[in-house]
Amino acid sequence: MVDRLKALSGIFVLKVCAYAVMSNHYHVVLHINNQQAKECDTKEVLQRWTQLFSGPHLVQRYLADDQLGKAELLRVEECAQKYRGRLMDISWFMRCLNEYLARLANKEDECKGRFWEGRYKSQALLDEAALLTCMAYVDLNPIRAKIAATLETSEHTSIKERIETHWVFRKHSATDSGNIRPPIPETSGH
Repeated sequence: MVDRLKALSGIFVLKVCAYAVMSNHYHVVLHINNQQAKECDTKEVLQRWTQLFSGPHLVQRYLADDQLGKAELLRVEECAQKYRGRLMDISWFMRCLNEYLARLANKEDECKGRFWEGRYKSQALLDEAALLTCMAYVDLNPIRAKIAATLETSEHTSIKERIETHWVFRKHSATDSGNIRPPIPETSGH
């Protein structure tokens, strides 16, 4: 699931701020990057979207650099505008995540039908304090559920990744401590 979450965040213009995968549900905090969506040109929008869905034949032709007429290019632009909106839409993100997970679970369980009990729930986080509070809730969820004793041992969470990344960064940047030395750069002999 974490791999799919990360893959989708690379396609959509949504940043995953925090996540925690529990035994029967998950939490995810997302940030919509409106600026990035505006900066994507038509081709980039279409390339992103067609990583998930094939799109109309006309879009495929455009991406293959086929020669298109003026009316066809206008239609391609219309598609790009629609997909741009979807790439910054949490509902589409969740649809792509949950449908993928449902298909995987149904295949594993050799069954068909609904996997999720209901539609996802979302809450707009309107300021930094709300964002940090929500991230703390998500980060602490495995500890509250007694699945993990510490943040460092909470599997399938963004907090564990952030801690590990922090320590790797500190290890590589602690060159002044005397305990950890950077590698000596190779010289060309000149």
